[in-house]
Amino acid sequence: MMRHPVKPTHRADRIGLFAYLRAFRRDILSAQPARLYHAWMAEFRTPFFRSVLINQPDLIKTVLKDRPQDFPKSDSIGEGLRPLLGDSVFLTNGALWERQRRIIDPAFEGGRLREVYPHMQAAADAMMARLTAGRHEVEEIASYAAADIIFRTLFSMPIEETAAQDVFHEFRRYQRAQPLVNLGAFIPLPKWMPRFHKRDTRDAAQRIRALIKVMTQARAHEIETGHVPNDLLTKIMTTVDPETGDRFSRDEMVDQVAIFFLAGHETSASALAWALYLVAAFPEWQDKIATEAEALDDGFSGVSRLRVTRAVFRETLRLYPPVPMMVRETVQCERFRDRDIAPKTSVVISPWHVHRQDRLWDNPDGFDPNRWDSENGKACARDAFIPFSAGPRVCPGAGFAMIEGVMLLAHILRKFRVTLHDADTPVPVAHLTVRAKRGIFLQFDPRE
Repeated sequence: MMRHPVKPTHRADRIGLFAYLRAFRRDILSAQPARLYHAWMAEFRTPFFRSVLINQPDLIKTVLKDRPQDFPKSDSIGEGLRPLLGDSVFLTNGALWERQRRIIDPAFEGGRLREVYPHMQAAADAMMARLTAGRHEVEEIASYAAADIIFRTLFSMPIEETAAQDVFHEFRRYQRAQPLVNLGAFIPLPKWMPRFHKRDTRDAAQRIRALIKVMTQARAHEIETGHVPNDLLTKIMTTVDPETGDRFSRDEMVDQVAIFFLAGHETSASALAWALYLVAAFPEWQDKIATEAEALDDGFSGVSRLRVTRAVFRETLRLYPPVPMMVRETVQCERFRDRDIAPKTSVVISPWHVHRQDRLWDNPDGFDPNRWDSENGKACARDAFIPFSAGPRVCPGAGFAMIEGVMLLAHILRKFRVTLHDADTPVPVAHLTVRAKRGIFLQFDPRE
């Protein structure tokens, strides 16, 4: 019998609005019907809003690549995240977003990744120094390591420093407050109307922004005095928009740093934790990764030789994409699959369902890192693999995340074997990102 990695349950095909909202609060993924793994498109209508989910590659290409200006980001996500992220590049649209990307993108170019790699390596070394034999909750390990990488590459500051610790723990409280679950995410509200954010969500967001503001102001002072670390924060704060000649203000930098930390550490931690679960569930891949991990001794150039590790990590991103759904919005009448789509309709693109679409992928629910060398895998990689989105709004840190995840996974498996006990089988759930309901517990045993 073919083994498949764990997958959430699904709801009944027909369900009332309030039952759906209750299910959504518990878990975004299990609140969806099973038919979404086969359908090219599905509609959901309520008295308050209408949404369509699209799984068809040519429709996804239209929305993300061909006409992104006609499908801006929906504010249904922004309603929950704006208290923390403000006008960050993750939430903005139009000319403001274009200006932000012109300033941010140069920091993540290939040459810059080589420059910041020593910071990644230092965080990996610190992680391995902390890691001991025994039973561990790997989401905790992954979150700490990913946050350390963000602080070292962004602020030239290891996470052991007090300021980094404070931000890390505040972000954990913020995520557990489920910021996406709020009235404005489901019902369009006028701008003057209160948003009814939960107090825990609002308070955590204010504390995080206050901490980030202190650190960005300190860096601004360092830039003025000429004593500046060579890291991502310095690069972004000193980059000039080639069209306007402007730089980010200090307040704008608080918004951008907040999304760099949230996206950079939360998504990377999710992917690394699920990768460790997968190699524990399919242990035949561990020795292959450990063998090629010797290339890590060659630094940045060695990462390119971690081909098996990269295939395993890509397969992890397929099965457990950290951001399970993306929401855009129509600005005019559209025609999708012979159906009229009205303006202000939410267009949901679900990497979770696209990556498991049974009309597209061979063995869609199976774990098969070799698929990326097959004709089906190559075709799907072009048309149906979107863990970092696609088109102009592709995540600027996608290359950064791939190097980080592959490097950390290879480091761990070079030193340890990981084992999953049946009683510890995780249950995937999604709020901000795809996580395990009660954590992912693995046994770590040193290699001989």
